Amino acid sequence: MMFDKLKTINNPELLRLSGINDIIFNKILKILKTEEVKKFKNGGTPNKLSLENRLLMTLEYWREYRTYFHIAKSYGISESSCYRNIKWIENTLVMFSNLCNLQK
Repeated sequence: MMFDKLKTINNPELLRLSGINDIIFNKILKILKTEEVKKFKNGGTPNKLSLENRLLMTLEYWREYRTYFHIAKSYGISESSCYRNIKWIENTLVMFSNLCNLQK
């Protein structure tokens, strides 16, 4: 499901679809936006999918254990692009989590 369609569903449906509520979704999105700005500050090719769609794609991967092939077909991208996007989000969130733990 693309993020555009997600705007029309309510919070309990988002929770059922992705496993997280809209507050957590937006917090994660804020972290990823900050890191993406850092990633592309020296240039680079913009991603075909919005960050919201990439996060939703990652959450679907984690929740449903769908293959990269099937998720990629759902979002209209290549399997390798799907893999790269999911791995970047995973690595970014792990890095952020580690930084938060170091600050405590």
